[in-house]
Order: sequence, then structure tokens, then C-alpha cells
Amino acid sequence: MTTILTAGDHFVLNSLVREHLHPVAPDATVRELTLPWPVEPFGPVAEVDEASGTEDQLIEALDGVEICVTQMAPLTGRILKASPALRLFCVSRGGPVNANLEAATRHGVAVTFAPGRNADATAEHTVALMLAAARRIPAVHADLRGGSWRGDYYRYEEVGPELAGGTVGIVGYGAIGSRVARIVSGFGARVLVADPFACAGDVAPYELVPLDELMRRATFVTVHARATAGNAGLLSRELIASMPAGGVLVNCARGSLLDYDAVCDALADGALFGAAFDVFPHEPVPAGSRLLTTPNLVLTPHLAGASRQTALNAVAMVTDEVRRYLAGRPPRHCANPEVLARSRAPEQ
Repeated sequence: MTTILTAGDHFVLNSLVREHLHPVAPDATVRELTLPWPVEPFGPVAEVDEASGTEDQLIEALDGVEICVTQMAPLTGRILKASPALRLFCVSRGGPVNANLEAATRHGVAVTFAPGRNADATAEHTVALMLAAARRIPAVHADLRGGSWRGDYYRYEEVGPELAGGTVGIVGYGAIGSRVARIVSGFGARVLVADPFACAGDVAPYELVPLDELMRRATFVTVHARATAGNAGLLSRELIASMPAGGVLVNCARGSLLDYDAVCDALADGALFGAAFDVFPHEPVPAGSRLLTTPNLVLTPHLAGASRQTALNAVAMVTDEVRRYLAGRPPRHCANPEVLARSRAPEQ
């Protein structure tokens, strides 16, 4: 009989996973472990990042487990070595950053992930941040709640740009970037796309341009590239400085992709009208960071993907992987497909 561990948390709930798993694996033994995220922030666990829980917790919970379904549980070399029964590790997020793929492959454990699970939620949040920064919504809300009716914000030099008739530059045209393009085009915006992996036909009817041209032409710039070792600081100080005066810059991707100090400088000297970030170089944002005091900078705590639909999408995608595994079919989204071609090998 198959034993499955659901290592849920306070967003992707074990109850949701259990409900979806029952028709897929009605005869399986299902164990549960509840991890503390997001009540407690994720972080590094041994050699993996953005994880919740401890190695000891997982080693104990995975005893005799063949399949693990999780969002945030770490999968480290130590955990793998202590879990010889494990064959499938399903991560219900867009990338399995909490799993040591090299070690999983050595141990013959397939690691799956859930690309696009939060694409709609993140795209909607991105556009909400564009509007919030361009219309100063957080600042004027705080003023009004504090008893101040700031009619002076109606002065010409204090008002921002509109999406209608404006130009939106989208850096990265994947599941999220393509959705943002459709939304802002509905506002009447022109759309430019910079993506080294796309061709003009991929982004039609929008215009594919080099990144430096996009930065020079777009009044609104939004970042949706996946962070890699090679694209840290993708939006450099020079590129940020090349944006049109009065522009708005948004990042809901990863904090490593742009120069945050350059954005703060551009806001302070008036080169940019506004900016909005959901992701940061260090999370949580440390006390004393200039991000917390720079004017017209809208901040949200890495929750662009936080919707009930995201959680349900995540659960549906990982339980589909369990269904495929139990039927002897290959995973739909496997991060280490080479493991599928060979049997489990012992740790060297």
C-alpha cells in the first residue's frame, strides 16, 4: 500500500490536499505534517532555499513514505539519505527551489512542480501595483485616514501617468508576463516585450524589442523574468536611469533582478514618478531599509500570488502528478526528468 505525506502549511492546506487526494489514491495511507509558513517566513534549510520546517521534522515524517506532496518542505541531501522509500516529491509552486535536485536525482526521486499556478493572481496584483503607484493610492488613503484631505495632490506635477494610451514594457513573457500584457492592453496601453527566449511570433500582437529599447520607451515597466545565476541585476542603474521621466517601475518577480538603490535614487530626485515592489533583496525587509521611507514607493510583502484560486490550482496540479505516478505514467512537470530513465541509485 502506498504511503503519502502531505506537508501542507497555512496557505496550501492539508485539508485541501486530502480532499483532492482521496479520489486519486483512495487506498493510500495519508499522513499529515503542517509547516509554519506563512506565519513564520520561509528561509534557507541546509543547502536549499525558501523552505519551511526542519530536516529533522521531514526525516521523521517521511519514514516509509513513497510520495510527498508539499509547497515549502525542504528536500535536502540529508533528508533524502534518511528516506529510502521516497520516490516522488511534488512541490506545489512555480519552481522547486526548496529541493536539492542533484541529490534527488542521485537518489532516484522525481521532483515535480506547478508552473503557472499563481499566474492569474500575480498578473492581477502587478496591474494593481501599477495603478496604486501611478495614482498614489496608498499615500492618499493614509492621508485621508489620518484626517488630511490632500487636494494638493491634484496639482499637475503631482499626478501620474495613465495606462490608457501609455506604453507598458514587460520584461519576461512567460505565464505571468503574457497575462499582464492582455490585461493592460484592455486598458488601451501599447505593449512592448523584452524576452531573450521569445520571437516576434510568440508575443504577437505585441512588439518584441531589446531590453534597452524597452526601458527607453516604456512609461510603465514590469518585471516577470525568472531569476537565474546569470541575470542578477538585470535592470541595472543605467537601464533604470534611461526610463522616460515620470515612469513607473514594478517588480513582482524576484528581488535579485534589479538595482533597488537605483530605484530609490530615481524616486528621490523625481526621475521616476513611482515604483511598486512585491519582492525584495532581503525578506522580510530589514528595519532601517530606505525602501521603507522612499516616497511614492508601494510595497507588499511577497504576496502577489496570494489568492484562493492559487492554492486550489496548486493542489490540483500536484494531485494530478500523484495520479499519473500511481498509473505508471511520467510526471507532467518534472524538474529532474533524467531520474525517470533510471532506477534508484544509492548515495555515493
